Amino acid sequence: MENRMAGNLKQKIIEEMTVDYASALEKNFNLAKQLTRITKDGKIDVIVKDELTGKQNILLYLIGKMYAKEAELSATNDVGNQELMDELGVPKGSLLPWLKDLREENKIHQITRGKYAYHAIALNVLEKTLKEINKKVSKEGKDNVG
Repeated sequence: MENRMAGNLKQKIIEEMTVDYASALEKNFNLAKQLTRITKDGKIDVIVKDELTGKQNILLYLIGKMYAKEAELSATNDVGNQELMDELGVPKGSLLPWLKDLREENKIHQITRGKYAYHAIALNVLEKTLKEINKKVSKEGKDNVG
């Protein structure tokens, strides 16, 4: 009896609680492609960079990196500080506090390899982040009309 209950719980967990990384990316693909592009060498181009805050640019870059990894254009979905500074044109003095805030807000996590830190976006904030950024970009576009 207990074995059957454990089996039912296992099945319920698998059906209702597991997250499919690829399906989350697929579900949000159209929204992501409106905001980012990926070069053939796995670099991310944040299309709406000038309309966003520094933290939003970081999040969008990390989302783009997830898609680059899924397309096998990047070996990893995490990004080092130097890449963020170079690609987003952000000085280290601005970048580090933003990264700290994003970690404290549980939007990104840090991976340490040797003496270097890398950052990746949490999958559970992917959709919400894309929707918030799209809403902001769409609203600013309407505000600038006329």
